[in-house]
Amino acid sequence: GDLGHTDLQEDLEFHSSNFNDTNPSKITPDSTYQPPSSSSGSSKRYLWTLSFYAQFFAVDTSHVLHRCLSALVPRRPFLDILDGNPDLYGPFWIATTVVFILFLTGTISQYLASHHDKAFVYNFKLLSGAAGLIYGYTAIVPIALWGLLKWFGSGNAPGESNIGLVECWALYGYANVIWIPVALISWSPISILNYVFVAVGFAVSALFLTRNLWPVVSVTEAKISRILVIGVVAAHAGLAIAIKFLFFAAGPAAKDMPKGDEAEKGEKMIRALFGM
Repeated sequence: GDLGHTDLQEDLEFHSSNFNDTNPSKITPDSTYQPPSSSSGSSKRYLWTLSFYAQFFAVDTSHVLHRCLSALVPRRPFLDILDGNPDLYGPFWIATTVVFILFLTGTISQYLASHHDKAFVYNFKLLSGAAGLIYGYTAIVPIALWGLLKWFGSGNAPGESNIGLVECWALYGYANVIWIPVALISWSPISILNYVFVAVGFAVSALFLTRNLWPVVSVTEAKISRILVIGVVAAHAGLAIAIKFLFFAAGPAAKDMPKGDEAEKGEKMIRALFGM
């Protein structure tokens, strides 16, 4: 006996290969198996997470500029342009730009209307007034309108138009874009020109709002529809009047007005407008 010897012929058995056998009955796959979805957990967004708010800022500059142009020169319904992707990025920066331009041009208007025999004092109440007026109007009025539409049943029936709260914010936010050029040219000491410029801004933005809100409002009762449209126009008129008399009340009346009274009058109008 050689211990290192192995008889391969006795220990090994060779079988014919069946690799070419395509009979599906050999292996029966589990047809009930479904791979786990990796997006099932990540698609949920909660109110307290940053991803919930990030979705409303997921736009680039080209989208924002296109929406601004569509608000100034409307060719299609703005809700169709939003295409189910309303953003808050554009409305926020539009409102912020309007606030600072109103403060700048309002200061210029006050300087031109002031007496130059003494040092001019900047009125920083204009900045707080502009922020309260623009941010307050853009945030509160859409919430009120959205709540009224929900209360009166707009969009509850199949096939009817509906509008979400973020879409309301986006609509009102982009409607403010007209106030940027209006504020840039309304610092003139000629009061009648300021009235014309503000009236044009009001007309363009009010037409934009009513044109895009009418398909949503009209699904309610006829009487309710008219009341809501009148309310939208009246609130927007209040914004235009506040802009005119708070920032651009130049002319003889502004010159003769005691210092600080003009800003206080504007602040009272803001409080009356928002019930503060």
